[in-house]
Amino acid sequence: MPKSTKNYAMGVFVDIWLSFFRPLSAGGEWRRANPFAAAKMLAVYLKIFVLIAIAAAAWMCWAQEPNAPAAPKVRVNVLNVCSPSAEEQQEISSALARIPKRPTFSPDFEVDRGRSVLDPNANPLIAAGAAIGTGSGNAHISSQQAVAQFVRIRHDFPNSFTFSTVQYSFSRDTQEMVETLVFRVREPKDLLEISIESSASSVTTATAMLTASTPARRIKLERFGKSSVVLARCSGTNGPAPDQSAYQPLFSSASSILTDYRELLDAKKLIPAELARIGGSVARHKDESSAHHP
Repeated sequence: MPKSTKNYAMGVFVDIWLSFFRPLSAGGEWRRANPFAAAKMLAVYLKIFVLIAIAAAAWMCWAQEPNAPAAPKVRVNVLNVCSPSAEEQQEISSALARIPKRPTFSPDFEVDRGRSVLDPNANPLIAAGAAIGTGSGNAHISSQQAVAQFVRIRHDFPNSFTFSTVQYSFSRDTQEMVETLVFRVREPKDLLEISIESSASSVTTATAMLTASTPARRIKLERFGKSSVVLARCSGTNGPAPDQSAYQPLFSSASSILTDYRELLDAKKLIPAELARIGGSVARHKDESSAHHP
């Protein structure tokens, strides 16, 4: 309790005690005051004292409260995709070794295709390009850059396999073509999925990319409750390319798996055929639109 509050409370008690007496004369004689009046005054002072005590207790509780909790810390994990540690290399090697080389698939499978159009306003680079240009011509070019065609092939493994599904996806836009092979673990504990990716410039055709057996450029392990483990080929844009000769066995193993599953999933035939259907569908849609809007 603050010192000023204590002094005030002591003064209240003294005043209550003296209220029982009143000076009778200037000679200093004292006599007992009216007991009923003293009791009434005592009740009033008790109420005041209780209010003061409650206020003081509330103030002490507020003063003892800890400061407001600080804002939660944001943790950013930076992945060293060009040169993973020896432990991460071993983890990648073990995960790739678990992938079946010549599996059998269950009767269930899926093949789908489509076209994905990115909103130019959602991409700051495309939006900036459209803002710099004038007229409708540049805006049309930007919208073309935001269009990608894709084909996906999915097969299920039997229940006895470590992995539940394998999905091969192929996407193509005006700049590059990307193929991704993903294996999802049936009962994930530490490892969730493995993905292997390769890419090539769109100046070539999908058939040429698939026939040439383009090597893997990126290997990624999605882990449960941990950051991902990634190994990627680095070109050294801002300097000399890093020496990745030590990781060549991992890239070779991933490329071999990618080549095997292109054959197992019949990607060399399905991907070009499905992409041609997408192109035919777009052309037919344009013809129909022209017929309705001459």
